[in-house]
Amino acid sequence: MPTKREVLDSLRKVIDPEIGLNIVDLGLVYRVEVSEETGSLDIDFTLTSPGCPLADVIENDMLRVLKDDHGLDAVNTNLVWSPPWNLDFMSEEARLELGYPI
Repeated sequence: MPTKREVLDSLRKVIDPEIGLNIVDLGLVYRVEVSEETGSLDIDFTLTSPGCPLADVIENDMLRVLKDDHGLDAVNTNLVWSPPWNLDFMSEEARLELGYPI
């Protein structure tokens, strides 16, 4: 099983198609839980808005990257809305890239 850090590094390859930045730096990944004991990986993620039509694209990209990088076939992804995403969740790098103050 990969570590939490390795999972997050892999998920940085998943780009939000509308914004053009990775989902980790955008703050869309809320929780990554790796269980060596059960061999499970759980990921809670959100979108920038509930009406985003690209939820399936982002989720499929997440699953593809984790399979390619770590050989994982069973990943539990959970799309969540609480807390609602906002600009404060973005990394400094993402804020700078989009022109927001730090």
